[in-house]
Amino acid sequence: MPSDLAPQAGLPRTSSVLRETPARESPVRDTVPGRTPSHHPATASSPDEAPRRPGDERRTERPAPPTAIRFTEERRTELARRTRAGTLDRVRRGVYLSPAAADLSPAQLRRELVLRRVSAVSERLSSAYWFSHTSAALLHGCWTWRLADVVHVTQLRPPKAAQTREPALRRHWTPLPVRDRTLVGGLPVTTLERTVVDCARSLPGAQGLVVADSALRAGADPAVLAVLLAEAAGGRGVRGARAVVGLADARAESPGESVVRWILHEAELPAAVPGLEVPTWRGSLWVDLGWPEHRVAVEFDGAVKYSGGDFGDPRSRLVQEKARHDALVEAGWVVLRVVWADLADPATIVRRVERALRR
Repeated sequence: MPSDLAPQAGLPRTSSVLRETPARESPVRDTVPGRTPSHHPATASSPDEAPRRPGDERRTERPAPPTAIRFTEERRTELARRTRAGTLDRVRRGVYLSPAAADLSPAQLRRELVLRRVSAVSERLSSAYWFSHTSAALLHGCWTWRLADVVHVTQLRPPKAAQTREPALRRHWTPLPVRDRTLVGGLPVTTLERTVVDCARSLPGAQGLVVADSALRAGADPAVLAVLLAEAAGGRGVRGARAVVGLADARAESPGESVVRWILHEAELPAAVPGLEVPTWRGSLWVDLGWPEHRVAVEFDGAVKYSGGDFGDPRSRLVQEKARHDALVEAGWVVLRVVWADLADPATIVRRVERALRR
């Protein structure tokens, strides 16, 4: 970005927020050792209570919103010229950003769109606010599924009528204790635990579980989640949120696994163990979901691991996966594979699992 178009100095307009932010903020949780061995959200766990899959470093990557350029009279001509040329996009009144990359997948593009709008909102809002709900989940580095391209903020006072007319900005008005406020990358954001509960109360179950699983991986405190749910008793969406948080498990390793678990939960099938270790002649292998008493496993296959690049040679990955599958079958396991396209037909997933469990 040319230096003459660099954003104006200073943090986004959050001075009124920063005065209300607690001096002792929630710690940054970029690496979280161990895993949660229980489905129960109120049970703290020791890092040594459950084994970890090889390569599971529990890293949480927090995306950084792109840097915005503010309109000034001195920049008017240059901004207009670059906008016409397609090297800048006007994302909000008086706020410009470089265009998004052209090679993003639909899911990546939605996340990028929300991050761009977060950047624009942080440049223009002057009242006290905190990014919340799915916007906070994204800033905390949580997984999302079917992310809506809306920015959520929570504020302490009801918005004015004119402030509710922006379709891409959802303002929530509710008391927000100091305990539930923090900063992420210099932006005011609801804490990880408050974000989980807000998402679990407002999203469909599968989407809420995707956020909750990844938040536990990132270090969300189960005891705090239990307190937040107890304080919200009787409120809108709390019953569903309890189900989501009660099922959440740090051992989930992908959004797809979380969605499958929710589908099976809704069908009232026996709960599977996420990240289950299975002994085979090739040594210990790990399955995404497993019922050890039935020797049934569900493996969620995202196409990305066969896409090459950082994931290695696709042909080699396929050969390794075939050898792994054969070892599980020889150990007496039925292995069901689910891909993203299968999630559009939950009933078929349920029937497949039911048949395998009855085997």
